[in-house]
Amino acid sequence: MVTDTEGYIQIIEYLTEYLNIFENTHTDVNQTDTVMAVIEVELSNQIISVCSQNEALTFNQRNAIIREVDAIVYDLEEILSGVINNPVTEEQKTFITEFATLIKNLFDSEIHKKLSDLS
Repeated sequence: MVTDTEGYIQIIEYLTEYLNIFENTHTDVNQTDTVMAVIEVELSNQIISVCSQNEALTFNQRNAIIREVDAIVYDLEEILSGVINNPVTEEQKTFITEFATLIKNLFDSEIHKKLSDLS
């Protein structure tokens, strides 16, 4: 649905442009959330929003979205493999939130296209 689109490639390119945010970071010693934990929470929140805003989605379409998110998380694990278990910084949290929103917008766009094609 989205991982094979030009939009997804652009979002991944956007991530790679900002990889420096994840390098040589200093975190608050009291920070317990990891980069991966924040990614999971932010993507989950956005995908819940996608599904709740699109009540017309069938069970199979919702499952396809979940599989796509799993593929996205896998891609992020690969790209950020060296820092995925590090404590997250505020700057990283902000970026991850923005990134998850871009993913949501991509899903929204693709769902709109698919539902329009059915009409």
